[in-house]
Amino acid sequence: MDNKLLSNSEAAEFLGMSPDTLPRWRWAGIGPVYLRVGRSIKYRRADLEAFLNESRVNPRNGAA
Repeated sequence: MDNKLLSNSEAAEFLGMSPDTLPRWRWAGIGPVYLRVGRSIKYRRADLEAFLNESRVNPRNGAA
């Protein structure tokens, strides 16, 4: 398992979104699990993959 911690920019690139989205989601209490390391916000790749899997929608029944 890859335990490397990703920065906000790296996590946004992994998810295919703007780096501005993740801070807005954190403020709103939504989005992937994150870690606060000192004053930095970091993401685990496994948590980002889990977030993507939880966000899947099956068009036949509306859920994954």
